[in-house]
Amino acid sequence: MATVTTPTTPSARAVKAGAHLHRKKRLFWPFAAPALALYLAFLVLPTIATVVLSFTSWAGAGDTPKPNGVTNYTQMVASDSFQYAFGNTLIYVFLGGIGTFALAFLFTMVLRDMKGGKTVRAILFFPNIVAPVALGMFLGFVFKYQPGKQGLANYVMESLGADAAKFLAPSNVTDVVTASLIWASSGFYITILMAAVDRIPPYLYEDAELGGASPWQKFRNITLPMTWDVVGVAGVLWTINALKIFELVFVLAGPGTYAPPNEAWTLGIYVFDRTFGSNGTPDFGAACACAVAMIALVSVLVVLLRRLMRRDAIQF
Repeated sequence: MATVTTPTTPSARAVKAGAHLHRKKRLFWPFAAPALALYLAFLVLPTIATVVLSFTSWAGAGDTPKPNGVTNYTQMVASDSFQYAFGNTLIYVFLGGIGTFALAFLFTMVLRDMKGGKTVRAILFFPNIVAPVALGMFLGFVFKYQPGKQGLANYVMESLGADAAKFLAPSNVTDVVTASLIWASSGFYITILMAAVDRIPPYLYEDAELGGASPWQKFRNITLPMTWDVVGVAGVLWTINALKIFELVFVLAGPGTYAPPNEAWTLGIYVFDRTFGSNGTPDFGAACACAVAMIALVSVLVVLLRRLMRRDAIQF
């Protein structure tokens, strides 16, 4: 006896798909709720509290915060220490970023066709696994200027007949930190860019080679367009990290007592100083005002960078 089967109609398939989608939606919140709770507790609420406290006067303990309007912001903008900190931070973001990505692109062009490129890539990445404090101590040894106890850089300069230089003087430390950032950070971005370059089909470079393209032409017309989305992400990472720089400057420019001279400050050091009160009573309101300025600055720079880097995706 033949078995009669009822064909599945489109409406029945739609009902099954709807039921499956409903079950997936029911699983969404149990999995997402813990992450959202942590995000709310450790990011959203502290950010809101920081904005609120930036309009108050508070020593961090004892008396309750007292509203003082925009006094913290006006005093912050007018202070020399904030102006130094803001200017130095922008130097690290822009000049340090230009130097880091120029070096990263240069190594990307060289390592792509180089035998043992993965080994060289790992060596270049090494400074990124060293803690910033340890890196600062090492660089302090290299650039130290002290009669009778010169650092490695001055020892080499004097051996070559040049005069010793005060690399870590307040007027010079920003340049030293910028160069140190470029040296220490470029390996990280070389690794990111090389991972993007590895996705590019080799035949594109082979065709360009047959056409007589120079290394610069291959980079400009193949490597850069094909990795543009990754370059944009790397630029955002650099901007965020450069705005938060603290330990390297603190160790290199610090006199060994409390905080570096004002000429070497960054926004992170400004927040630290106002929080722990090197000039007397801590001022959490002023520290929160600077933290809000950092949030606003990084938001503006990231939005501008994403708009600048926006291009249609290239399929390959």
